[in-house]
Amino acid sequence: MRILLVEDQNELAGEIRRRMRRDGFAVDHVGSVSDALEALRAHSYAIAMLDRRLPDGDGLTIVPEIRRRQPGSRVLVLSALDAVDERINGLDAGADDYLTKPFDLDEMMARIRAALRRPGADSAPPIRVGALEFDPGTRAVAIDGRPAVFHHRELALLEGLVRRAGRVAEREALASEIWGFDEPVQSHALTIIVSRVRARLQKLEARVDIHMVRGVGYFLCETEE
Repeated sequence: MRILLVEDQNELAGEIRRRMRRDGFAVDHVGSVSDALEALRAHSYAIAMLDRRLPDGDGLTIVPEIRRRQPGSRVLVLSALDAVDERINGLDAGADDYLTKPFDLDEMMARIRAALRRPGADSAPPIRVGALEFDPGTRAVAIDGRPAVFHHRELALLEGLVRRAGRVAEREALASEIWGFDEPVQSHALTIIVSRVRARLQKLEARVDIHMVRGVGYFLCETEE
């Protein structure tokens, strides 16, 4: 699941990114309104986390574009503007939640989980391929009805493939969804994760295959009998 973090304080942004990635989220970090708008035009996000005081404006100005382009996204404001009027302005501008700085990272994660549980957040039905079932809302995986647990990067890969089942997912797109677009990634890292997930699915008898399209990417499909 992908999150957009709009924060111009790099030290704080690094702490937030590390915490969210530990919980299995891919995080794209930008530090300005203009870069945030560019990211929204290029990618889909389950949650957008917005600072207020950015070098080129108030993060709240991004909210209308999020609502227009990605109406299912949740918006969490992270700001040092902690007066009651400022919090009211943020919520009235369309934010789903408002967290004032400094804040506890565990509380931040709890608010993210709560936002994703609310009606309207990625409420698509489970996706089934072979014996594999993936719930887009909870990111839960089951094989023949039995829960299956994957490492967070393996889960991000599986999500990217399942959402495009039967279609080719380009290598660059998958890597971006697993690590975020600003994380340095070794060229063979994706190949290693694909191999692990493929072996795990075979062991679990998920009746799906991951095929490579040389020079392009990968696609997941039901195993042919």
